[in-house]
Amino acid sequence: MNFFAIDRSAEHEDEAEWERIRAKYPPQEPFLNLNNAAVSPPPTVVEEATVDAYRFISRNPDYNMWSKLDTALPHIKRELAELIDCSPGEIALNRNSSEGLSTAIFGIPLTKGDQVLISPWDYPSVRAGWLQRQQREGIEVLNCTFDLMDSDDDIIESYVQAMTPRTRVLQLTHMYHWNGRVLPVNRLCEIARERDIMTVVDGAQTFAQMPVSFRELDCDFFVTSLHKWLGAPIGNGMLVVSERRIDTTWPLLAPFDQPAVHIDRFDHWNLGTYNSAVQAGIAPAIQFHKAIGAERMHARLRELTRYWVGLVQDIPGFRLHTPTDTDSLAAISLFSIDSIDMQQLERDLREKHQVHVKYRKVEHVEGLRVSPHIYMLKRDLDAFVAALRSAVE
Repeated sequence: MNFFAIDRSAEHEDEAEWERIRAKYPPQEPFLNLNNAAVSPPPTVVEEATVDAYRFISRNPDYNMWSKLDTALPHIKRELAELIDCSPGEIALNRNSSEGLSTAIFGIPLTKGDQVLISPWDYPSVRAGWLQRQQREGIEVLNCTFDLMDSDDDIIESYVQAMTPRTRVLQLTHMYHWNGRVLPVNRLCEIARERDIMTVVDGAQTFAQMPVSFRELDCDFFVTSLHKWLGAPIGNGMLVVSERRIDTTWPLLAPFDQPAVHIDRFDHWNLGTYNSAVQAGIAPAIQFHKAIGAERMHARLRELTRYWVGLVQDIPGFRLHTPTDTDSLAAISLFSIDSIDMQQLERDLREKHQVHVKYRKVEHVEGLRVSPHIYMLKRDLDAFVAALRSAVE
């Protein structure tokens, strides 16, 4: 499917090209949507495919869902495997990152006294899952402490120092949803393999926002949501399980078919009845994303972040809690302004200026998260900056 012709030779692209891409998304109303890290709107072609599939289901639900629409799932897995660089037989489809992470968290076999290493910055439900296992089973959950603005070397050293001979699992967040900080996950997974430690990588914010290779990471589990940066319909997720871990990991839900066959033990159909129309939107989302390319998308999102940040440096008390002098920078950043109530600022931006950003607080870090998507233009960020200046005057 050819959505648009792309000139990949231009080092700095004209805004007109991004105008064309913007036209392929539904309008964002009533707010200027700068919270795409939570959930992104699908391109219109994806929205239409999903609605058409839902209408198709309505005409013969049982037959049209499972005997018709679901026949496309092996092809969808092959397409996803090409994007994430793994085998289709390592991919399970589910509803979101939280479900995939829970599969790993509750499915990895551990015994009392085994240690799992997490960080205070990991997603709250991820931390809660491991702590639940600690309470119920007696495993030991240890926190690796570091600052979000620390160097990669310092963060690696923090994890290494926290490891012990009893460490069995390393929980890693590829990009923190709080502020967009990307961890040196490749190196951490390599260190874990050297010590025979399993790795669970939360890739909710990196997959499709930037190039990601499961083979290069060589982690045991990689989990992501497809309704963030890929632009699939809301309610789609992907769990990638290394071939070496599939048969020894317990499924989150008892499989419908017994005995459970390989990756099928983790797949969505163990839920019972589910909405196949939502998954019908994955294929056009993949084609739309491939027409742009992960590298080009990452470069654009990095450009947008640096653009708006460059416009607000002179606001008194402005503080950025995201490293910008790195190629891993993408769409997500977090800022605060001294002596300003950031929760009130979030409300003022939304209610008085129709700008939607997200208040975030974890540990000592507090601020507003800004996360544009590729359907946004620099003039949108000009409008955000104007609103911000007006709100803090």
